[in-house]
Amino acid sequence: MSNITEEIKKRRTFAIISHPDAGKTTLTEKFLLYGGAINLAGSVKGKKTAKHAVSDWMEIEKERGISVTSSVLQFNYEGYCINILDTPGHQDFSEDTYRTLMAADSAVMVIDASKGVEAQTIKLFKVCLLRNIPIFTFINKMDREARDPFELMDEIETVLGIRTCPVNWPIGCGKNFKGVYDRQTRKITTFTAAMNGQKEVESTEVELGDPQLNWLIGNDYHGQLMEDIELLDGASDEFDMDLVSQGKLSPAFFGSALTNFGVETFLEHFLNMTTSPLPRRTVDGVIDPFKEDFSAFVFKIQANMNKAHRDRIAFMRIVSGKFEAGMEVNHVQGGRKIRLNQPQQMMAQDRKIVEEAYAGDIIGVFDPGIFSIGDTICASNEKFEFEGIPTFAPEHFARVRQIDTMKRKQFIKGVSQIAQEGAIQIFQEFNTGMEEIIVGVVGVLQFEVLTYRLENEYNVEVKLEKLPYEYIRWVENKEEVDVAKIQGTSDMKRIKDLKDNPLLLFVNSWSVGMVEERNPGLKLSEFGRN
Repeated sequence: MSNITEEIKKRRTFAIISHPDAGKTTLTEKFLLYGGAINLAGSVKGKKTAKHAVSDWMEIEKERGISVTSSVLQFNYEGYCINILDTPGHQDFSEDTYRTLMAADSAVMVIDASKGVEAQTIKLFKVCLLRNIPIFTFINKMDREARDPFELMDEIETVLGIRTCPVNWPIGCGKNFKGVYDRQTRKITTFTAAMNGQKEVESTEVELGDPQLNWLIGNDYHGQLMEDIELLDGASDEFDMDLVSQGKLSPAFFGSALTNFGVETFLEHFLNMTTSPLPRRTVDGVIDPFKEDFSAFVFKIQANMNKAHRDRIAFMRIVSGKFEAGMEVNHVQGGRKIRLNQPQQMMAQDRKIVEEAYAGDIIGVFDPGIFSIGDTICASNEKFEFEGIPTFAPEHFARVRQIDTMKRKQFIKGVSQIAQEGAIQIFQEFNTGMEEIIVGVVGVLQFEVLTYRLENEYNVEVKLEKLPYEYIRWVENKEEVDVAKIQGTSDMKRIKDLKDNPLLLFVNSWSVGMVEERNPGLKLSEFGRN
């Protein structure tokens, strides 16, 4: 057992979240660079994938230059085995990010130093708060013009409602970026940009109080730094690991991913501050990662990753014990024993077959169409279910019809399979069967992805008719309420999901409150459960 324990202790599994263009993909690449997974940042954008980052692999991503699906990247660094869950930054794909956060033990929030906290950061941050997930902040792009660092800290605290504890502090920015001061060691690391993707940044390390400091950073910046230190020591929060692990305090770091400055320091601090894989809640209790029996849950399903094979991969987060290729396990929701064949680990679309993996790792297994998001897999005979993954409320709705009525079968198959991946949600009219399909998405770009994929992967052309609804609510106490008799508003529509759960759609937000007032026993929720 000690070997399993040691392997699990080495694991660190985290997600990177940010608003688009804050530098998340660049930071991910630099981590891989330090881990030796790639030799030169940018080399992953080689001949075949000109202009595409290592973690972007889907055709539509390459056409648009955005990350649509979350990628899983694994590498080793200084004795740690690190699983990075790189998430889409584009808000239209935040549903994928929500679920990916369920598989992470902590999150790195990347913020653009010139823009501060942006809309998408707020949305993703709320999901982390829901889970009390530890959040580490990397304030990026200090080599460009940036906002005042005190102002940035204040914005994080007021807009996101989390206290911050700066671990290092910037000296200047843009053309006058001189370096950072480490508050713990009281040393200054000077900045000279590393170009062409090399690892090393030319820098000098000097103690605070060193006579050369004036010469290295200039009198004005030295004076400013001394004032900043006094303010920080007096006003900023003390570092408290307990508060960090509860998601109530975020250690903050400043740097520049593009030039590699501050990336390795951040990685080392981060690895020391984070823990090995955390326990996971089940419906009845908690599963310890060091428990010998293997268990895992499905947090993502991706179809057609390999066009040649038309396959579906179920991504699983291992919660406890050790996984071995070909092992027999219980698929709890399916009520049957299965063999986990062709287990793989990913470097975006590059895969390698894994013989073994441990709690904290993410593996992809071939899915013949039996898995759903949130499913529990376990090796023991005591069957349990992990807590469901929340389904987030779509904000855009459309009626979808196939143009060629003879292709009904492919249409239903395509829509259902894409829905199983969780990027879209399918609903039906309240009192009818599958004749009328309503699709709900978090972002409108998902409609484009749906149309593109139905045509390219399932050979079905569809017509979308946008609907005016923007708000959706699940009926929490459906057993106690006759949904057909709910006193509604003129802009309300009754629908159901594929599991026959009743839902209500609204055009206006105020209608939600009005319907709750008119129906005193009714309980509505913004979140569904898989």
